[in-house]
Amino acid sequence: MSDTNFWLFLGAALIIAAIPGPGIFYVAARALSQGRASGFASTAGTALGGLVHVVAGSLGISAIILASAELFAAVKFVGALYLVWLGIKTFRSGGRVLPLASEPVGDTRAFRDGMLVEALNPKTAAFFLAFIPQFLDPAGASPTLQFIMLGAISVTLNTLADIIVVLMASATRTQLIGRPLLMRRLTQGSGVFIAGLGLSLALARRPANG
Repeated sequence: MSDTNFWLFLGAALIIAAIPGPGIFYVAARALSQGRASGFASTAGTALGGLVHVVAGSLGISAIILASAELFAAVKFVGALYLVWLGIKTFRSGGRVLPLASEPVGDTRAFRDGMLVEALNPKTAAFFLAFIPQFLDPAGASPTLQFIMLGAISVTLNTLADIIVVLMASATRTQLIGRPLLMRRLTQGSGVFIAGLGLSLALARRPANG
């Protein structure tokens, strides 16, 4: 890959990572409602889910899904239902928020949820297929390896942005943990927001050129 293509890609990827998107809002909601450990676990999960899309895109699997209205709808609605279910669970947990001192060090469920939420989002697949090929060098090394490399860099930058958001959200939660009623409302609001992300995904349309 040429240096020009790489630096153009890196600049564009940095800008995109800095723009708040559904992934950032999701991990923020998890950190606000369940604490920093859950936020970090969710971030690691969404990173792995993003890498799933990178590999699928490089192998042509994502293109097949986007080209089929039926496959796109199936993946989209499974992902949307999963988000709505997570939102409802978060909302219902609002009445039993754990004190800060009892937060777990890690959260396997949050990691799994984050991975599935990202992996089942066909809009992420559409983004990688629309964004990365613009910077591939046909005369360079294997386009597949180029795609994977650029995709991994993009996922890494997005993950760093998510980590910053988790730290900010968990700091906010720490300040509010001594106010049970406000924490309950915050957790319930996070649940509503996560469910809203699911409804937004359900309404997403397949790319016209898919």
